[in-house]
Amino acid sequence: MIEWETLGVRAGGSGLLEVVTPPSNAPTPILATPRCATTWSADVRHDDSMNVRRALLTTTAVGAATAGLVGTSLAWHVRRHAPLLEQVAADLRGPSLAAPLSVKGPATLRLMRRLLSGDSALVEGVEVTEEQAGDVRVLVYRPQDAPARSAGLVWLHGGGFVMGRPEVDHHHSSWLAAELGIVVVSVDYRLAPEHPFPAGLDDASAALAWTHKNAERLGIDPSRIAIGGASAGAGMAAGLAQRAHDEGRVPVAFQLLIYPMLDDRTPVGPHGRRPWLVWTAASNRFGWTSYLGRPAGGADAPAYAAPARRKDLTGLPPAWVGVGDVDQFHDEAVHYAERLESAGVSCGLHVVPGMFHGADSSFADTAETTRQFRSSLLAAARAGFADLDYREHRPAE
Repeated sequence: MIEWETLGVRAGGSGLLEVVTPPSNAPTPILATPRCATTWSADVRHDDSMNVRRALLTTTAVGAATAGLVGTSLAWHVRRHAPLLEQVAADLRGPSLAAPLSVKGPATLRLMRRLLSGDSALVEGVEVTEEQAGDVRVLVYRPQDAPARSAGLVWLHGGGFVMGRPEVDHHHSSWLAAELGIVVVSVDYRLAPEHPFPAGLDDASAALAWTHKNAERLGIDPSRIAIGGASAGAGMAAGLAQRAHDEGRVPVAFQLLIYPMLDDRTPVGPHGRRPWLVWTAASNRFGWTSYLGRPAGGADAPAYAAPARRKDLTGLPPAWVGVGDVDQFHDEAVHYAERLESAGVSCGLHVVPGMFHGADSSFADTAETTRQFRSSLLAAARAGFADLDYREHRPAE
């Protein structure tokens, strides 16, 4: 029988999968390699040292087999990722890291879309309205106490180009609106593989143009409209900044790029063969291939699709890039930020030790690591909207 006591999950061939919650005074668990356990059985002992919450998958033979497969999968995942898991910040460790977000084809994509489609909670004091930017649906978030003329942020949700909707980001979008006192326009862009590039970017571009056109009605200062996103949304925002610069139709104040997905070569290069947390290499390959409409990592990619491929970054809007050092997008994000700086673009870079991909969404303000990351993000945004050099406005580390 296999036991993952330090991981927070126990599973075995008996058909029982259990989540283990250590007492508050217990040492922070590290996701470690599984070990054999001879004393563990389906009859769980409850004692003062461990609070055990049991989830019985099923009592049937099918359920037992399913639990065995889950246990085997978890064992393989933990063994393969053990060195990386040990690098995760202590306050970001938990059982959720044992369940990678794996999307490899139509079936798993449909499943993940259903699982990750729920609305998150709105921050109190922020109103949200639905509008149409031409054919593109957008959600507009406005604090009830916002000034008559505030800054604006066109926001692009994450999801590997293949998942997500603005409502999933309700909490994050309304949090940005409330904390910064701005209007956030979140874009319901079309998803791949049903709608490959440039469909999603076209929708983002249309939403940016619509925001500028309707700035007065929305209470936005058109000279202070930024673009931003997380993960694939941040990658799309970087591509949108490049396109807006080249077209010269609407200005962009700055770019807020949270662990951006920038380079389609990552999942097929040496980095793609490393163990990753949360968003797997296979998922990254599937996302890029779906978005590009052809295999990722080819000889070239369409302009603006994979922003890291652009050779000349001069003249782009100021940017802030935030990423964890155990995030699979760390290397490409840091390299892009450094290239922006080399090209004369003001760019703040904040790398968080021990933070994995999407940790700020999972932990928000419950962990000191993510609190500091979000503070840095807000400081950069405030300075960016004020047209300051926000590289100098990071909170002390």
